[in-house]
Amino acid sequence: MSRWEPNARGRLEQAALDLYRERGFDQTTVTEIAERAGLTERTFFRYFTDKREVLFWGQERLRELYVRTIETAPESTAPIDTVVLALEAAVPVFHERRELARQRQAVIDANPGLQERELLKRAALAAAVTEALRKRGVADPVASLAADVGVIAFKTAFARWVNSPDEPDLSQLIREALDQLKAITRDDR
Repeated sequence: MSRWEPNARGRLEQAALDLYRERGFDQTTVTEIAERAGLTERTFFRYFTDKREVLFWGQERLRELYVRTIETAPESTAPIDTVVLALEAAVPVFHERRELARQRQAVIDANPGLQERELLKRAALAAAVTEALRKRGVADPVASLAADVGVIAFKTAFARWVNSPDEPDLSQLIREALDQLKAITRDDR
């Protein structure tokens, strides 16, 4: 494969995921990723700051999408429904990358350090959603609760979706997770 072929980021990402699965995250080097992709280390560092970032580079895109969706939601939309609109706005991003999402999650699940990084990513996204809700005039604790509930619902839905090829649309799973959370709060056991 020539290093002048298009989609260097995608090639590096796929090479990294393949190597992480074959050898393990800790045993894979940037040099090996670049070589597998048919590129140079210099090219790798144009796209990623380190080998962890191959797994987390889309976080800013999600944050922007969530915030923009919250900002443009109708004024009358309840805070939790605004969060659902934001989560659902990101669904096409995940659907177009479903196989990569599966591979990525398998690597993260196998590495405690990456699991910690994933938790930090979720916390940062929840903070961005909370702040976007506050800018809409939603007071705390409602803003932070709605954001955190949304993150929990997404995490639950995403785990089902990524681990089972037969699971339906991610949007449906997000709504089901929220319905289950609502049912928990109504349960008087």
